[in-house]
Amino acid sequence: MTDLSTPQAPLLVVLDYGIGNLRSAQKALQKVGADARLTDDPDLVAAADGVILPGVGAFGRCLEALADSGLRAIAQRAANGAASGTAPPFLGICVGLQMLHHGSEESPDSTGLGVLDGNVRVLIGDVKRPQMQWNRLEPTVDAADHPMFDGLGGNPWTYFVHGYAAPVGPATVATCRYGAQVCAAEAVGDLWACQFHPEKSGAAGLQVLANFVALVEARRIGRENM
Repeated sequence: MTDLSTPQAPLLVVLDYGIGNLRSAQKALQKVGADARLTDDPDLVAAADGVILPGVGAFGRCLEALADSGLRAIAQRAANGAASGTAPPFLGICVGLQMLHHGSEESPDSTGLGVLDGNVRVLIGDVKRPQMQWNRLEPTVDAADHPMFDGLGGNPWTYFVHGYAAPVGPATVATCRYGAQVCAAEAVGDLWACQFHPEKSGAAGLQVLANFVALVEARRIGRENM
C-alpha cells in the first residue's frame, strides 16, 4: 500500500546517450532528494518532472551521440519548452550547456540545438586550456537573486573542466575569471545551464542541484493545482 503521507520525490531524468560518467550526476541528484534516473526512453522523458543533459568531451561528438541515441529532438524540444515555460525545467551541464547554443569553434561542422543564442568559442588569453580547476562564481548584477544561487552566499567555488565557453550575453547569470570573463552559468525561464560541474563541486554544487530540484517541485505542484 502506498503511504500517502510521504510526498513523492520529483522524477528527474538524466538523458542517457552514452557520453561520460552520467551516473555521477544521477547520484548527486538523488543525494538532494530527487528520484533521478538514467534513461533513453522517450516515454519516461515525457513523464518526467525535470530533464538533465550532461556532457563531457568534444562538442561534435556529444551531438553525434545524442542524435544516435534518438534523443536529440527530444532534448531540443524539452529545452525550448523549459525556456518558454511550457515544459518542465531543464538543466544542461558542461558540454550540455554548450550544445544548447548554435555551434562551436571546436566542431565547426556540427550544429547545436540552437536554444540559446551565439556560438561557443575557445577560451581566450594567455591561459592553460582546458581550464581544469576550482574557480569562483560571480553572479551577474541582474541575476544576483536568481534561484540558482539560493543559499550559496558570496562567490562560491565550483569545479570547471573545459576549453571552450559560451558567449557572455543576455542569458548569462554568472561568470568566472580565467584570463578573461567567462560564461559560467546561463538561465532563460526554467532552462538552467552550468559550465561548471555541480556534481563535482562539493557543497556548493549540491546546493545548485537542490535549488534545481526545488524549482522542479514548485513547477510540479503548480501543474497539479491547475
